[in-house]
Amino acid sequence: MTSPGQAIIATSSPHPRRWGILWLLATAQLMLILDITVVAIALPHMGAELGLAREPLTWIISAYTLTFGGLMLLGGRLADVVGARTIVLIGVGIFTVASLTIGLAPDGAFAIAGRVAQGVGAALLSPSALSWVVTLFDGKERAKALGIWSALGGGGAALGVLVGGVVTALAGWRWAFFLNVPIGLALFIALIVLLPKSIRRTSSRSIDLLGGLLATAATGALIWAIINAGELGAWHWANGVAVLVSLLLYGMFIIRQRTAKTPLMDLGILTRRPVTAGIFLIFMATALMIAVFFLGSFYFQQHLGYGPLVTGLLFLPVAIATMVGANLAGTLAARIGLPALAAAGLVVAAIGLGVTGLWLHPVVATIGIAVAAAGTGVLFVAASASALGNVAPHEAGIASGIVSTFHEFGASTGAAVMSSVAAVSLAGGTTIGFSSALIVAGIAALVAAVIAVMITPRAPKSVSAN
Repeated sequence: MTSPGQAIIATSSPHPRRWGILWLLATAQLMLILDITVVAIALPHMGAELGLAREPLTWIISAYTLTFGGLMLLGGRLADVVGARTIVLIGVGIFTVASLTIGLAPDGAFAIAGRVAQGVGAALLSPSALSWVVTLFDGKERAKALGIWSALGGGGAALGVLVGGVVTALAGWRWAFFLNVPIGLALFIALIVLLPKSIRRTSSRSIDLLGGLLATAATGALIWAIINAGELGAWHWANGVAVLVSLLLYGMFIIRQRTAKTPLMDLGILTRRPVTAGIFLIFMATALMIAVFFLGSFYFQQHLGYGPLVTGLLFLPVAIATMVGANLAGTLAARIGLPALAAAGLVVAAIGLGVTGLWLHPVVATIGIAVAAAGTGVLFVAASASALGNVAPHEAGIASGIVSTFHEFGASTGAAVMSSVAAVSLAGGTTIGFSSALIVAGIAALVAAVIAVMITPRAPKSVSAN
């Protein structure tokens, strides 16, 4: 018998076009991830043309991350209630229009507004697209599908550096955003044709707007604090206030979820061991991925003086290694179990980061960060398989939103920590900060490997839809 909040539409057999749909959705997710790192390469050129100082330039990056991360839970819940098909299409549409807006931007305010709109579109698209993957696939097929999703998503950051470098050097920074327009339009049309009109959704059609606002504000405040820790220092009073506000809002959110008639989410999902382990692993995977990108990009461009095109090409092995690691992980997951898989990914990442930090040389750095990227590719698959391997259909959207939120937490934390540890090198003239940051990231990966073995279940427990 179906109770409120549970699935009311069931699929009797696998959808015949599920693999084609997967590749479309993974491409859409890739587009979202690309736009985080594409901007980093294009940023100096945007600043020069639009006359932007350091603070508005920082907000070109932060406006997207804050909005993307802050609205993710609400986006996931909308997918469960309204329907993932509708939310995916709305997300693609908003993101595409916002990209065109940034490409046409006459000034910094216009560009920042476009980045906020991109974040809204991404927050709707990412969890709803991932909920489709969870819903269309089951068992071993779901593990394989999540491996493909992780491979493309994990390699997106490195590909963003490559695409950003090539496009900025050859056509100018505006085309880094204009390229999203034809891709977005093609995805929109293809998804209208291929996505089924029926998908599991909750029987309740109401949305806890107050809960959504509290979760969004709390997440946004915490991400803002993490981002500014790299700018102002971890112990700056403004960061402390933001963290306190975030904790207060999260407390209010918990109370709201326990008392609301139709809560935004079942808090019990966070207490399940597979989900908890997956959250930890996705946080570490993204933090380490950003460390690889952030430190490698600044080392190549700022210290060695390479241009955006050369830097982009040097990140091609990083993208390939991430995808190879994710594909290999999909094959190994069932054989060795998730704890060993997660630990292996973290150890490989630690080796790549540690060796590069101890022997910082252009050739070593190119190989070392690619090795580290292969490890994070493995970790992305372990994280997704643990958190989403067996969630019930009616939880697909909100579970995807939770995973996506911690993806953004990891990205923001990784960038903030690395910028703080490497501060002396970012100021120019020395590589000591780069080496120290790489070693710190490697040690963090080793510690995380021990934790992963202790908290990750060999296989997620099956969750019934009924």
